[in-house]
Amino acid sequence: MFDSFLFSFMAIAALGIGSQWLAWRLRLPAIVVMSIAGLLLGPLLGLLNPEQQLGDFFGPVISIAVAIILFEGSLNLDVREIRGFSKPVGRIVTLGAFLAWIFGSLAAHYVAGLSWEVAFVIGGLFIVTGPTVILPLLRQAKLKPRVGAILKWEGIIVDPFGALLALFAFETIRFLSGDLTGTGIMIFFAASAFAGVLGWFFAWSLGRMFEADKVPEFLKSPVLFAAVLFVFVLSDEIMHETGLLAVTVMGVSMANMHLSSIEDIRHFKENISVLLVSAIFVMLTASLSVDTLLAIFEPRIIAFVLATLFVVRPLSIWLSTIGTDLTHQERTLIGWIAPRGIVALTVSGYFATILLNQGYRDAELLTALTFALVFGTVIVHGFTLGPLAKKLNLVAADNSGALIVGGGLFNARLAASIKEDGKPVALMTDAWNDVFEARKAGIKVLSGDILSEQVDYRYDLAPYQNLLTLTPMDMYNAHICSDFAHDFGPSFVFRAGLKGDPKRYGVESVRLVRSPGRFIFEPALPVGVLDSRVRNGHVIRKTPITERYKYTQYLRERDESPVLLYILRKDGRIDFYSPGAELAAEPGDTVVSLSPPDKTVEKVKEKLEVKTEGKVSASTEQIKNRLNGNDPAGGDGNGNGGKPPLPGAAPESSLK
Repeated sequence: MFDSFLFSFMAIAALGIGSQWLAWRLRLPAIVVMSIAGLLLGPLLGLLNPEQQLGDFFGPVISIAVAIILFEGSLNLDVREIRGFSKPVGRIVTLGAFLAWIFGSLAAHYVAGLSWEVAFVIGGLFIVTGPTVILPLLRQAKLKPRVGAILKWEGIIVDPFGALLALFAFETIRFLSGDLTGTGIMIFFAASAFAGVLGWFFAWSLGRMFEADKVPEFLKSPVLFAAVLFVFVLSDEIMHETGLLAVTVMGVSMANMHLSSIEDIRHFKENISVLLVSAIFVMLTASLSVDTLLAIFEPRIIAFVLATLFVVRPLSIWLSTIGTDLTHQERTLIGWIAPRGIVALTVSGYFATILLNQGYRDAELLTALTFALVFGTVIVHGFTLGPLAKKLNLVAADNSGALIVGGGLFNARLAASIKEDGKPVALMTDAWNDVFEARKAGIKVLSGDILSEQVDYRYDLAPYQNLLTLTPMDMYNAHICSDFAHDFGPSFVFRAGLKGDPKRYGVESVRLVRSPGRFIFEPALPVGVLDSRVRNGHVIRKTPITERYKYTQYLRERDESPVLLYILRKDGRIDFYSPGAELAAEPGDTVVSLSPPDKTVEKVKEKLEVKTEGKVSASTEQIKNRLNGNDPAGGDGNGNGGKPPLPGAAPESSLK
């Protein structure tokens, strides 16, 4: 309906980003929403047909977009992440991929009815999963670290090899049919090796230039972007589809050089990648014909998708991981989850064309077959990953720890307190000068901006149930809470108290006030105030609530100076205080607060003098030593100096 090139370009971008936002709001796999949007405006309503409207630009745009997406994903593959379970990862991306190729080809021939030649080409292509579909699913499911890392690495590493395997199968077919000599096969392997070397060389050269400051900061991302395009196009011109291998090698090489400027580069790449992913799915689905859509519902295509889901994938994973330390539960989950994505859709179109040109008429079925597999696996795996992971006990515990965004003295002390409770805790910040105290206390520090999409690639946030945004920037805290309320849940996203009147933020004041994150602690104070109190000697105290010393007594006897932080429940849960939230501690729970030590000492001393009626005397210094576990006579770790608690006093401990 709309033949304007500019209108088509605008519509694709708007539909893609709009679908991403809607998927975020509804907590659905983005690829599903984007595909539905493309189908609705494309073959169903006939309003958009990017393949016709973009003309000769259609193919190159998709190819370059896939290259950038693969480079961005591989830029996060730091080998340090898989230390301890590199064996199962290596098995899955090698032997597992080979078995998936063989089993998939057999299914394509015997179930889908494709010729052997076409079956082996498409079987090689269908080993791919892809970061664009697996990473959003992993983020929503909150899997345990090992399973999530294995699925992520497989998705990124196997993507280019799936395309190469399909190309190898095609070249082998040509060789066996007499259309290609042995020299042609050797050229294929030589071109693949050249692509790998080219990617490594550019990664090494650019990394050295960046570290030596031979490129200014504002040019590093554009230079790298241009280099990715050059490496991809040069490799692809030598032999089609080897460009994907080149950019993947380039990304992995740079990821393991540990460049100081890699964060800014990742941030630039991710913004481009989000736009490209959104646009590609809309372009591909909107370009489908009605005949292709109807072909999806053919019995043999549906049977092939079912065979891939229930036979090919599980069998290849179970056989390839024999002899590894993966549990039965882990092998079951990994053997089930393998959603196909962009690479399968784009590359299948290329092979469908060249196979048809070679006279293989059954290649007409490839587009419908690929789309059915992509859409089917994304929907099925997207809605079953979470429930299956819970049933197999592969979901991170719901009551475990906190991720604290921000550095500084108070955040380090709070993290140390949570760690002392036996809960996983980490600080995330891009300001390394604020994490000295945390690193000294042995707290895990994650570098980077949590609003960056790269967080999904680099870090596993599943172990942290609570998200505490404790930075000095009120609007930044509000933005984080808005973005992560869907992932963590509104009840588990907190932010620091405001530094002043929200009206000073102008038009942003509405979002600041209405952000889904709850203010944390009682009273809710800005991080700067909390840091100042710690510098002035305030300490984190832990007060056990018992049958004799009840919570009501604790509240009645405390003055207004302590800040109530959280309650450590006897079952291990952590409940953070928040203004307006009615928390009550039961016997066996522990109340954690930020308290001035002098006031606590005076209260204990007063109780001692009244209760003992002068029979027992203690100096202020002795009481301080007992409260802080430094009694020369010996301590029990609870501030009692190895003796019974002081009469009438709460059994407190402190974290300095």
